[in-house]
Amino acid sequence: MSWLARREHGSQELRRKLIGKGCPAPVAEQTVEQLQRERLLSDERFLESLVRARRTRGYGPLRIRKELRDKGVTRDAIERGLDAARAGWDEDIERVRRKKFGARRPKNMAERARQARFLQHRGFTFDQIQQVLNPREVD
Repeated sequence: MSWLARREHGSQELRRKLIGKGCPAPVAEQTVEQLQRERLLSDERFLESLVRARRTRGYGPLRIRKELRDKGVTRDAIERGLDAARAGWDEDIERVRRKKFGARRPKNMAERARQARFLQHRGFTFDQIQQVLNPREVD
């Protein structure tokens, strides 16, 4: 219960932790099912919580998707969660870029490549990176 008190967990993640601490697999499965019935464990809450936390820390959808996959969240649930969080990625990537590099746009190709690599490492998509580094001028 102390694990659940600290933060949300996914069912697969909690099952792995229990088994890793020496809990027999059938007991771990029963425990996870009981916690889900009591609504103390929810994959949906876990998904929303992790997406919100990682976005706040400046990570993009690709990196968040990988982390969710690594934690055992199903592909469908990941896509639903990221679709729900779709709004705001443009603001997120611009905030991350400004925090690291300041308000000035890249002056040359080397600087542009440096910023693109940083944003790619943070998990933003190619299209998102292109948009933030090549903003359309409004006439």
